[in-house]
Amino acid sequence: MIYSLDGILTETTRDMAVISCGGVGYGFRASLHTLSKLPKLNEKAFVYIHTAVREDAIELFGFAEQEERTIFRILIGVSGVGPKAAISILSDLTPSQVALCIATGDAKTLTQCVGIGKKTAERIVLECRDKISKSELQPADNAISEQEIRTVAGDNLSEAISALVVLGYPQQIAAKALAKADKSLPVEELIKIGLRQLAANL
Repeated sequence: MIYSLDGILTETTRDMAVISCGGVGYGFRASLHTLSKLPKLNEKAFVYIHTAVREDAIELFGFAEQEERTIFRILIGVSGVGPKAAISILSDLTPSQVALCIATGDAKTLTQCVGIGKKTAERIVLECRDKISKSELQPADNAISEQEIRTVAGDNLSEAISALVVLGYPQQIAAKALAKADKSLPVEELIKIGLRQLAANL
């Protein structure tokens, strides 16, 4: 398995790039997000890699951040969603935005991505909701355990806290912002309350 590539960027196209490592050029497909973060040609470049093995081919997919690769792998685990569709989603939305759509059940935003229809978007939300792992997507600093969250929160509140963490807020701060919120409210409403509280404290 190729975990990452660290070498010289030798070529880029509309949807792929090539990094030369030890005299071998590795071509990989990537989202517009990752392609935009690559350096100029003939400069040093680093990407994380996902290797897709099929009967007739081996394809590499490159990512600027591990979070993007994590979301990509979650997406391709959905029935009917292949690497091309996952890359399309990650070209239109950041990893945090995709995770937030899944956490809040926002299939409508996913349908705005090229090639993603209503049924596919709804399937992504349904099948991925439980796969948005806090341990994979949250910052390690200031983290509190899943058990601690559920001690002070109902399921909706836990999901709202998770969504705020995906947006970049430390878990303890997100939990504090929702400490006085009504646990019975829908996840979407709890997220709005949390964002307002966090904005007021800036």
